[in-house]
Amino acid sequence: MTPQPTDLLFHPGTYDPTHFDPETRRLLRATINWFEARGKGRLLGDYHAKVFYQDFLDFQAREGLFATFLTPRRDATGPDQRWDTGRIAALSEILGFYGLNYWYPWQVTILGLGPVWQSDNAEARARAAVALAAGSAGAFGLSEKEHGADVYSSDMVLTADGNGGHTASGSKYYIGNGNCANIVSVFGRIAGVEGADQYVFFYADSAHPAYRVVKNTVPSQMYVAEFELTDYPVAAADILHTGAEAFSAALNTVNIGKFNLCFGGIGMATHSLYEAITHVHNRILYGNPVTDFPHVRREFTDAYTRLLAMRLFSDRAVDYFRSADSEDRRYLLFNPITKMKVTTEAQRAITLLADITAAKGFETDSYLAAAKVDVDGLPKLEGTVAVNLALIAKFMPAYLFAPAELPAIPTRLDAADDEFLFRQGPARGLSKVRFQDWRAVYARFAGLPNVALFAEQAEALTLLLAEAAPDKDQQGDLDFGLAVAELFTLIVYGELILEQAEVLQLDEDVVNQVFDVLVRDFTAAAVELHSKASATPDQQRLALAAIRRPQTDPARTEKIWNQVLGLSGAYEMEWEPSDG
Repeated sequence: MTPQPTDLLFHPGTYDPTHFDPETRRLLRATINWFEARGKGRLLGDYHAKVFYQDFLDFQAREGLFATFLTPRRDATGPDQRWDTGRIAALSEILGFYGLNYWYPWQVTILGLGPVWQSDNAEARARAAVALAAGSAGAFGLSEKEHGADVYSSDMVLTADGNGGHTASGSKYYIGNGNCANIVSVFGRIAGVEGADQYVFFYADSAHPAYRVVKNTVPSQMYVAEFELTDYPVAAADILHTGAEAFSAALNTVNIGKFNLCFGGIGMATHSLYEAITHVHNRILYGNPVTDFPHVRREFTDAYTRLLAMRLFSDRAVDYFRSADSEDRRYLLFNPITKMKVTTEAQRAITLLADITAAKGFETDSYLAAAKVDVDGLPKLEGTVAVNLALIAKFMPAYLFAPAELPAIPTRLDAADDEFLFRQGPARGLSKVRFQDWRAVYARFAGLPNVALFAEQAEALTLLLAEAAPDKDQQGDLDFGLAVAELFTLIVYGELILEQAEVLQLDEDVVNQVFDVLVRDFTAAAVELHSKASATPDQQRLALAAIRRPQTDPARTEKIWNQVLGLSGAYEMEWEPSDG
């Protein structure tokens, strides 16, 4: 059955992912019911009072939520445990829907587990599996106050204790769950060792007396800790990785964890859309519903269309993530795009909704008031937008100019364990990753005017890179490079949107409207590239040649607007749910 576009939006009352196994469906429904039973008053009251989310951690412990979703099969302590990116994404969206503060402890648990599940230390893995089963959360002890996430400069130092082990001393900063996690993966270096051999990841526990929580570094429900270790004993059984493997474990963990940011943003934007359209459509100004104003309709339509695009790209990226192996690492491009592009799109959608709702979006009883503040954090987690754009640019030559014959990736709804994520290997060789011909799916949708216009823009970028390629100085100019990478990102974004639209047999008017947005975004990014101080005359000319005006259709616009309008009253979280 072909889904309606609004069916792509999470709805607590109707959500029933039948492709998941019974236990997964039970846990997802239990999570929804737990939030709904607390009500919006408690949700927002705790947010504004900065109440630590211990009740949520207690809930997940009782249900075995983290243990079931985050224990790979090889380390399972109970049935239904596996690392299944599909259901991890589903839970990430649900938690984001109810607020970033509930998504966050889940996210940093994933990060904390990354070095453990990648380790060959069976004893440490078993210890983590038992801790998860007992309800523990995880933490990722990588960043430091003076060095950030610069793994080359760690001040967490391990010193030999003379008995075959080490003691660790130093501090870590900005560590989510650092106050309560029994599974803390800590990155450091071994004293007296030079080069890559000095690096180490070890297992720590916040309950140990040599582990001291200094403070919460943020004014929030979230506990983002500064902690100190003083002569913390590190036995051989606590060592997760050493040398270059420790370095790769850090980067590969971020590869695993950053993927979930997009679904947290999708959840936040979805809840914000329900609240905004319900409020605005039922508000009368000058004798008319506010939704009668053309600019309001346009901004709502844009926010809704961007949200659908986020959903389409991210759902398709799941398939590449789950199908990855040592020979097919296409996910390494799509992954930073989910992190960089989808989270910034969540920002844009929520900003549009905040502009429309105006004063209501500042009130204490508004979910949007919290979302518009918290969503700004998503693009900055697990590497800034600039860091991820620079990473994306590494794939550009192979993607645009060297397509390969590769197997089509199926839709992955199976209950499989995505174990390859914990044996990704060395974090290098990105320029060798190959991709299918991106033009093929654009050609299949060439009958849609805005897809055809966008394909022309994509060709304009390839022409610019072929005829006026950045010179040596420009290649070292990060500001110029990021502008080019932004244009490239849009091409990849559009490709996976079309692939998922094809899978779903999505309404062509919706696809055309999504590409109305992408054509405008490409034009804006091309103008930005033209304005760069280092852009040559040829580059300026070719950048302007990419400018297009999207094809407009009043009937299509009205159709999409009516989909948005149909969401008014579709969902509103009860303030104080009744006992019945």
